[in-house]
Amino acid sequence: MLIIRKVSELLDYVGERRQQNASIGLVPTMGALHKGHLSLVKRAVEENGAAIVSLFVNPTQFNNPDDLATYPREEERDFRLLAEAGAAAVFAPSVEEVYPDGAARAAEHVFDLGRAAEVMEGIHRPGHFQGVAQVVSRLFNLVRPDRAYFGEKDFQQIAVIRNMVRSEGIDVDIVACPIVRDSDGLALSSRNALLDSAQRALAPEIYRTLRDSVPFSRTHTVEETRDYVTGRINSHDGLEVEYFEIVDARTLEAVDNWEESPWVVGCITVYCGKVRLIDNIAYRTPNN
Repeated sequence: MLIIRKVSELLDYVGERRQQNASIGLVPTMGALHKGHLSLVKRAVEENGAAIVSLFVNPTQFNNPDDLATYPREEERDFRLLAEAGAAAVFAPSVEEVYPDGAARAAEHVFDLGRAAEVMEGIHRPGHFQGVAQVVSRLFNLVRPDRAYFGEKDFQQIAVIRNMVRSEGIDVDIVACPIVRDSDGLALSSRNALLDSAQRALAPEIYRTLRDSVPFSRTHTVEETRDYVTGRINSHDGLEVEYFEIVDARTLEAVDNWEESPWVVGCITVYCGKVRLIDNIAYRTPNN
């Protein structure tokens, strides 16, 4: 596996693979990899001639400086895991390589991300999705991938990236991949490493509640389901719901009744101590 630090080296590598008519799959990550990330990498390896993974903790998408400072970084371990997963190359640049004119200058480009960026995370993390769009668009322009892979744990982020791709006219297939969970149901996340042992034992209650709310929803209203999830999670000392929204999966607009959309998803953010965890679950799908 090739480790690339410089943009110039990345452009050379991509050019070589294109000359070989190899399709390219890109997996953008911020490192501290887990099995969820690796499932994306393995799919990219299976579906492309070359799988490139980026490891870059993007400062422009953090509206909380403490979150940026404490975000886990395990580069050498990540390199080993990526090599084992079959990645062809990893792009692990400095901030200066990604933003040669400075992060502040990059932020001057305001993306049209649509209504999907203005709800849920858009309310609670102002500027977050503009930062995501800055780094993802930069990676897309450098790598020019045929496909880019994202995990459905970040359900809203996928919708926002698809809007960005459309508004910027970027030719790439966005591939959404299923959430990978630990044996107790907790959605795998790099932030899980920040949980202490008591918090780690408590955190699976988030998914247990979401899972149990699906049959509950069959005989209750949207509002009653929302109250059930929020009340049950908040009843646990150490868990606090920041928001729980039941939305149309295509538009991310909140629904008032189950008949409003054939595809309805519940999106949640919960503080477990000081660690911010996100998850989601489908209540209605076009097939049921």
